[in-house]
Amino acid sequence: MQLFDRLKTDCQIEWSAYVNHPFVSGLGDGSLSEASFRHYLVQDYLFLIQFARAYGLAAYKASTLADIRAATEGLKAIIDVEMDLHVTLCAKWGLSPQDLENAPEARATMAYTRFVLETGMSGDLLDLHTALAPCVIGYGEIAKELAGHESGVSEDNPYAFWIAEYSGAEYQQVARDAGGHLDQLAESYLTEARYARLKSIFASATRLEADFWQMGVTLAD
Repeated sequence: MQLFDRLKTDCQIEWSAYVNHPFVSGLGDGSLSEASFRHYLVQDYLFLIQFARAYGLAAYKASTLADIRAATEGLKAIIDVEMDLHVTLCAKWGLSPQDLENAPEARATMAYTRFVLETGMSGDLLDLHTALAPCVIGYGEIAKELAGHESGVSEDNPYAFWIAEYSGAEYQQVARDAGGHLDQLAESYLTEARYARLKSIFASATRLEADFWQMGVTLAD
């Protein structure tokens, strides 16, 4: 069993609360309020800035050239591709780059991203990528599931483009690569005695992901 699948299986309660959250259901059937999605978009932009820092930290924590390259590619993907796409997406919802840059981070955004960074600072590369996995791999799984339903790809669903982006071939490959990299790191760093810590990291990160969805639903600051 791949490490990600093992962690997901052993954290079923947290994982279900994340992938079956009302925010996700609202994306899938188009019932999510526009205000909730706009709030999410702004916070997701701020979230990506901190995740870029996490990949910079991954390069610092790396002990092999291959891991440095992997971290660099992740950082470039966020800075050179995903951030630009996000700005373009936000513009369609009436959000300017200034709106994004000037927005304060919500508490859920700070809690999750700082947890990831602190986990990476205090641990090693496997700890860091375990904390990143619910987001990087989870978004791919969620979108793929939503895309399998007629409502998720309907032209009447205002969020079909979000689902298409994360269920598309390019992001699905990103998710697969992240899972493969996690397994490679496990070969070097994982012992059964250490697994309990990874499970705790994964469970916490998954709960914080669910809190991030909830922030969008409640428009919390």
